[in-house]
Amino acid sequence: MQGKLRLKILEMHFGANSGHIGCSLSCIDLLIAILGYKTPEDSFVLSKGHAASALYTMLSEVGEIPGEALATFYKDGTTLPAHPAPMKYKAIPFATGSLGHGLPLASGIAKSMKLRKTEGTSYVLMSDGETNEGTTWEAANFAVANKLDNLVVMVDKNGLQGFGSTKDILGDTSTLAIWSTIGFDVLEADGHDINALLQAKEELKSRKNGKPKVIIASTVKGKGVEYMESRMEWHYLPMNEAQYMDAREKIEATYLR
Repeated sequence: MQGKLRLKILEMHFGANSGHIGCSLSCIDLLIAILGYKTPEDSFVLSKGHAASALYTMLSEVGEIPGEALATFYKDGTTLPAHPAPMKYKAIPFATGSLGHGLPLASGIAKSMKLRKTEGTSYVLMSDGETNEGTTWEAANFAVANKLDNLVVMVDKNGLQGFGSTKDILGDTSTLAIWSTIGFDVLEADGHDINALLQAKEELKSRKNGKPKVIIASTVKGKGVEYMESRMEWHYLPMNEAQYMDAREKIEATYLR
């Protein structure tokens, strides 16, 4: 599945002549671990909305979006814009991509689940750059104060954000020490190892201790395409035809042979 979904992401971006490829390849494995095993009672918010193509691809894989809709990605009249918007599909409840909003939204959902005494987990996928945002820490403190142990945060820690290395902008604020000091249950995992992510997720969910949860997932921006890996410019650039064919070959060699 990891290779198949990466190929679909590449196809969507090439067809739309659009950027934000690297961030989608970075987090697709995290989305597999969340949405591939989500129950009807669970909710999910993609806070790093610039990785919309990864979200749409995974939602199509689990039957939430028709496969034929993916060909309309980022085109006139689409219901699948460059950043997610609640235009048609129930699996996309909020417009996201203005970074720092996903954790507040997911925390509110987790609180409502507690008030209604309903089962389920509120999941949110954030970028490591978002942990520089003030709204992230307001929501984190809200989650701790309200004992939202039904909240699971995944941080896509690829070390890059829009203008450079995360550690060089405002410093690395997606660390085990910082989140645990605030009051979260924290585990670290390889963000491209589905089994490791699932194990971490289930371990944290089993801890009914009143603490919200976070998995800091180490990832590689552009994972699977050698010339994109850990390169900031692939947050922005579209692919030409030669680059697209090369990227497909890299994915097929790594995942499908």
